[in-house]
Parts: sequence; structure tokens; C-alpha cells
Amino acid sequence: MSDLHSINEAINKRAGRKLLPSIAVSLSLVGLVWFALAYQRIIFAALVTVAVVLGIRELNKAFTAVDIHIPLWSLTTAAVGLCASTWFGGISGLAVATAISLPCLLVLLLPRGVENFVKTASASALALIYLPFLAGFLILLARPYNGFDRVMTFVVLVGCNDTFAYLTGVLIGKRPLAPKISPKKTVEGLFGSLIFTVLGGALAFHYIMNSHWWLGALAGLLTVFTATSGDLIESALKRDMAIKDMGSLLPGHGGVMDRLDSVLFAAPALWLALEVVRRAQESGLL
Repeated sequence: MSDLHSINEAINKRAGRKLLPSIAVSLSLVGLVWFALAYQRIIFAALVTVAVVLGIRELNKAFTAVDIHIPLWSLTTAAVGLCASTWFGGISGLAVATAISLPCLLVLLLPRGVENFVKTASASALALIYLPFLAGFLILLARPYNGFDRVMTFVVLVGCNDTFAYLTGVLIGKRPLAPKISPKKTVEGLFGSLIFTVLGGALAFHYIMNSHWWLGALAGLLTVFTATSGDLIESALKRDMAIKDMGSLLPGHGGVMDRLDSVLFAAPALWLALEVVRRAQESGLL
């Protein structure tokens, strides 16, 4: 037991996070997603909406600390509207709701005057696109009749990327991937995530989606690129604002935003890939 404790402590120290709480939270979130999708997919859409609202609150707190004051309640209202429009209207609903929400947010900033208008407007637009718009693609993944299969495949892909980037980086990582942005991320961790995410994607597409394994391998490649990019982008945001985590709601992870970073960028890419595959199959190309 003492040896296991020592190994756990060594991993915690090198990774900068507590391993066991992180695993427990991850498994709990996967279980919650599975239940929502298996029972009623609209519950999953509601969970995404709640996560987005919590993420906006975390982002607002981080912005406020560096003297950027975004309209919290207006953004929250817009986020709920975007998520609902996506569930009921699909990709068109998401696009139109975003096109309406953005100018409305800017108009609502006008009574504050011109001081810091560009800074506040830019941060507000970033919050709108970064959270509810990108999260809308999670809802789009769940909308069709096979939404359960699509989202669980996505969970496998992102889970493989995050887990094996973390484990490989902690165990054998030596060369920093982006030292100025995220010093703990390593080149070895990237290659570890690449190998296992491609493998996980091939298995998920074959056994969950009943599709060609090589499409899953390609989806794995796409996920590694987009998820890692999302992770680095949030790391850049946090480093610019001099904070370690966006929040503390999820032990071992940080805040909701810290859990969504890779998810938000990978979801649109996988949705697009699945749409291309679907249309290719309908036209007889696959």
C-alpha cells in the first residue's frame, strides 16, 4: 500500500493535480452523460446548457479579476437561448441564434459608454462563441436518432486523448510541447494521445457506430489536433489572466471550463466529420 501511495503522490506532484479525485470525477461525468443519453437525449442537452452557464460564470469571474466586465446575465440568457435553439432547430437554429445574440449583446453594452468598449465587446463576443456556440455542437451530436452512439463515440475519443496525453506525459514526458503556454504538456504526451486516440477511434467506430474502422482512426487524428488545440487555447487564456484553474467545482480538474477546454474544440470537428460521412453514405460513396 505504501508503494502505491508513493506512486500516486509522485504522479500528483509531476502532473500538478490529484490523480484519484480526477479519475472519480471523470467516471462520474461519463456515467451522468450515459444515463442522460440512455433515458432521454433532451436531458443531455439540458446538462450541456447547465455546464455552459456554469462556464460563463467562471469566465466572468476570471475576466472581472483583470478588470474586464462582461454582461453576465445577458450572456447567460443568450447561452440558454442558443442551446435551446440548437436542440429544437438544429444547425440552422444554432447559426441564427448566434447571429441574433451577438449584435444584441453589443447593443446592450452601449449604455456603459465608450470607455473600454472594445475590450468588453471583444471579451463578450469571445464568451458567446467560446462557450454556447461551440457547446451547441455537443447538442447537435445528440440530436439524431443515433445520438447515443455519436456522443459515446465522442466520449471515447476525447477520453482517450485526455487520459493518454496525461498518463504518457506524466510517466515518460521530457520535452515540453508549448513551454510558454502550458509547461507540463509534453511532446511524448502528444504522441501517446495520438496512438491511443487513433486506436480508440477505430474501435469506437467499429463497435459503437458500426462503421469503417479507418474512419474512426481518421476521427482520432482529428480529435487529437482539435482537443489539444482547445486545451492550449484555454491554457493561454489562464496564463494571460495569471490563474491556474478557472474554478474549483470539479476536484482533480478545476472548474467546468477546465473540463470543457478540449471538448469544445473537438465537438464541431467530429460533428462535421460525421455529417460528411453520412452524406457520403447516402450518395453511395461509402
